[in-house]
Amino acid sequence: MADKPLDKVLIIGGGGRIGRSVAADVLRYTAAEVTVTGRAAVAAFELGRRQYYEPLNLEPLNSVSEMAVERAIAQHDLVIHCAGPFRSRNHHVLQSCIAQKTPYIDVADSPDYVNQALSYRAAAQAAGVTAVISTGIFPGISGSMVRQGIEQLERAQSVHLSYLVAGSGGAGLTVMRTTFIELQTPFMSKIKGKWRAIAPYSQREVIDFPRYGKGGVYWFNTVEALTVADTFPQLETIVTKFGSVPDYYNRLTWLMARAPRPLLKNPKVIEALSRISYRMTEVTDRRTGVGIAMRISIEGTKDDQPVTYLSTFDHEDTAFCAGCGTGAIAQLILSNRLNKPGVWPVEQALSTALFEETLAQRKLVVKRVS
Repeated sequence: MADKPLDKVLIIGGGGRIGRSVAADVLRYTAAEVTVTGRAAVAAFELGRRQYYEPLNLEPLNSVSEMAVERAIAQHDLVIHCAGPFRSRNHHVLQSCIAQKTPYIDVADSPDYVNQALSYRAAAQAAGVTAVISTGIFPGISGSMVRQGIEQLERAQSVHLSYLVAGSGGAGLTVMRTTFIELQTPFMSKIKGKWRAIAPYSQREVIDFPRYGKGGVYWFNTVEALTVADTFPQLETIVTKFGSVPDYYNRLTWLMARAPRPLLKNPKVIEALSRISYRMTEVTDRRTGVGIAMRISIEGTKDDQPVTYLSTFDHEDTAFCAGCGTGAIAQLILSNRLNKPGVWPVEQALSTALFEETLAQRKLVVKRVS
């Protein structure tokens, strides 16, 4: 009997920090061959065993670039979309995967992108395609932590998700661009049973985190505000807050969130701010590191008594954790242990048992505080 051919994984945007972290995890925990794509020459990539490079550019958006994407998808068994910022992307990669019956994963961190992606659920179900969106660390592992906590309670009423990232978090320019893009407009979150408009980077709170101690966090437009509300409709309040280390980055971001709207909507301004910020973090990363701390607090009841469930997660390398979160989903799909046709956020696709198993494989730990 002939050996089964190796699975082939396509990582679109595989040259960025997150894409490289995802590729490393897939290569470590599966036997798949991995094709990374990008706009740079192959010399810019360090290719190891079972790893290949294919030039691929999602821009400009035209029939030529779309056909190139479709041809690349046709040669692979799983597609992982890491080419952000996702707020400026269309859904051609996802649509092509559904059309070609190829499983799909992305690291989308834009609520606008995610909201539209979820509308393809019925099409993916009809095609028998499993598509898991917004994988990584936050969103991704964060959503699974919420599910893990809610399952410990009889009834959950509110969730408070807070994230603190040191410097660049080990990510690249794309994450900087995403941050400034999300400062442009108010966003919606569920507060006391009603959806309300929230000003980005407002209502500072100082919260105690592992690894960093007390840190300032602010309202931020994250995917979890959308997907957690959909997954757990019983929740009355969902708070999502983000902050940086060192704290003066928070102060600067707070000021930018209050800049004139035309300024923040200017692509050239966004690009300039992103590059300046990235250069700043290249200096401060040497002192602060590039780690992450997350804190999930859930108010609810157990044994008919009010309780607060609190869990935390921290690690020295944010990008590494993002690779783990996405790579774990890829590992499960390739081994056919995650087969759920449709388009799903992580907390709807991944059981707590599988989440805990893949986390333990990677020696990552969620700590139950209370």
